[in-house]
Amino acid sequence: MPERIVTTDDVRLWSEDLGDPAGPPLLLIAGGNQSSQAWPREFVDLLTAEGLRVVRYDHRDTGRSTTRDFARHPYGYAELSRDPVAVLDAHGIGAAHVVAMSMGTVMGQLLALDHPERLLSLTLMLGGGLDVDFDGNIERAFNGQPSVDGLPLPRQPLLDVLALMSEPAEGRDAVLDLRVRRSKLFSGDKVPFGADDFRRWEEQAADHAGTVEEPVAHHRLASHPRERAAELARVQVATQVIQALEDPISPPPHGSHLAGLIPGARLVEIPGMGHALPRSVHPPLAEAITAHIRTAARS
Repeated sequence: MPERIVTTDDVRLWSEDLGDPAGPPLLLIAGGNQSSQAWPREFVDLLTAEGLRVVRYDHRDTGRSTTRDFARHPYGYAELSRDPVAVLDAHGIGAAHVVAMSMGTVMGQLLALDHPERLLSLTLMLGGGLDVDFDGNIERAFNGQPSVDGLPLPRQPLLDVLALMSEPAEGRDAVLDLRVRRSKLFSGDKVPFGADDFRRWEEQAADHAGTVEEPVAHHRLASHPRERAAELARVQVATQVIQALEDPISPPPHGSHLAGLIPGARLVEIPGMGHALPRSVHPPLAEAITAHIRTAARS
């Protein structure tokens, strides 16, 4: 498990390089306030079993990467979107296939706009288009207000998560139990959940970070640059959008809307999947990702 510390903008980012060093490189970009451990090792193993070289890393202010007072050291999506480029540089990778989820899909879209030469292909999952006001939509859903853009607002499970996370939890076990309950709400009940798996993954994430305290810096980010959405029409990177059909944060048709912003983007729908990665969705996810990589390599 070759680990590497990447330095950029006076920030140290932890990363690791898994699989065949000679295989096609794949960079995984996690969601907001998530470290590299948001990609379960069991899922990564499915990708490396296909001969891929997989690199995952901790966002700034997560995991083993630099954590600082956000008020004194603020940053935005521009800085976050430069971090994966620095990771690729540090690992000696000129261009890679990129898979990004949730908040990471914003970074993936910005990478396609600003650093297309670093992308062999792009897979965006559990997210939506740059033109969507996600922060505003969450507030509208919370206040019972209607959508303003014709796309569905976040669903009730997200509101249930917000209520759940306000519950007091004292001690490591109670905190981790609460996070498993959160993941269950995000995952939904259409596919097997696997509470033991999620408990183990939460323990691994806490051990990796050296603390049970959860990152919160990304909640303080200014809104992503929605004004750049029109630029996606010039993207030429082979792009795939994965829509989880039970995603409570970006429910259908957010995925098809995103795919429509990028010329030639392919839409893949995964029935039963919510905004989480239970083991039950690992095989179809890995299959969709590897199929897209193979198609991009042939083109």
